[in-house]
Amino acid sequence: MARVTIIQGHPTPDTRHFCHALADAYARGAAEGGHEVRVVPVAELDFPLLRSKSDWEGASPPPGLVEAQQALAWAEHVVIIYPLWLGGMPALLKGFMEQVFRPAFMMGGAGPGASWKTALKGRSSRIVVTMGMPGFVYRWYFGAHSLRSLKRSILALVGIGPNRHTLIGMIESMSDARREAWLEKLRRLGTRAR
Repeated sequence: MARVTIIQGHPTPDTRHFCHALADAYARGAAEGGHEVRVVPVAELDFPLLRSKSDWEGASPPPGLVEAQQALAWAEHVVIIYPLWLGGMPALLKGFMEQVFRPAFMMGGAGPGASWKTALKGRSSRIVVTMGMPGFVYRWYFGAHSLRSLKRSILALVGIGPNRHTLIGMIESMSDARREAWLEKLRRLGTRAR
């Protein structure tokens, strides 16, 4: 049994999108597999974008993001689901990560000059990215650059790994049967917390 935190990174709070259905399917599968699940809906959180290094290093995150930090610290497996926008994650999700992965959180509250530590070491992740283009085009032509950046420059930096991914392309033209197949795949991944 694992503790799973799902970061629902679709930035639209008031309507349901396929990313929401994918997160629900993963959570349902995880519950069926006997895992504990927490969901962090980024679009429902109220937080400002950080505008300076001193804000990032010195200020405390807003209360809702302290809960997100606690959910990440609690988790053994982290699932991040988002749509590809302009070749990367939506700005709201990036802003969330900047707020959550602050030095004080990553260094266990150590003061200035302390060494960076991998506070989330031992956790694994699954990144699920939906997109309008075929997944192989994103991987081959664009080099999956934003996915690689998330894996290396954020998750690996904080100690999370292995970092697996699922790319779901052609989302706008996808048939209902294909959508159901993806939902079933995410449910099965959830049962194994993988």
